[in-house]
Amino acid sequence: MDTVRAAFRDECARLEEVLRGLDAADLDRPTPCPPWAVRDLLAHVRTGAGRLAGMLAAPAPERAEVDAAGYFGATKFAPDVDRDRIDGARREARDLPGVPEVAEGFARAWRAADAAVTAQPPGRLVRTRHGDAMALTEFLRTRVVEVAVHGLDLADALDRRPWLTPTAATVVADLLAGDGRDVPDELGWDALMLVRKATGRVSLTDAERAVLDRTGFRWLSFGG
Repeated sequence: MDTVRAAFRDECARLEEVLRGLDAADLDRPTPCPPWAVRDLLAHVRTGAGRLAGMLAAPAPERAEVDAAGYFGATKFAPDVDRDRIDGARREARDLPGVPEVAEGFARAWRAADAAVTAQPPGRLVRTRHGDAMALTEFLRTRVVEVAVHGLDLADALDRRPWLTPTAATVVADLLAGDGRDVPDELGWDALMLVRKATGRVSLTDAERAVLDRTGFRWLSFGG
């Protein structure tokens, strides 16, 4: 929990810092997650980062049924779920008209979630909005993924260098690679490149595909 929580705090604090430096025009830029503009993507990230506050106010399930890898299953990417996610973010974005509202909304959401986590006993379980019963630590890992990976999308949309923090990069890369399996050295990837390649933000080259085929290395596939 300490490692995952540090990653969540670091990545959210860094994104908050970025948001406070935006201007109004930035919010209407297109993103690599169409049809979302920056303001829509930020509404989605705010909701995801803050979701734990409400979950921890609800009764805990009796036992965990999925881990962080299992959470990113095919049902999360079904057409109806995806449509609801897209439309919901666009509706929420209308309530965040300017940069101050966007930055403050995100800051309140992630800090409330972090404070709620602080108050929990070890081994606390939660139930997600999709009905998954999970250990709190495992669900928090999914929040690190959400903030970190969409942070790459936002950096691309804003024409900035990625700000992925080292703690978040480690948590996300470990999850994608199967909890710490070694990435083949000949690929020459650091944690940031693994995240980009594994999530489809950067396409594989033919040479990289050959290495993956030869070594049998596989990563977590969102929706798979």
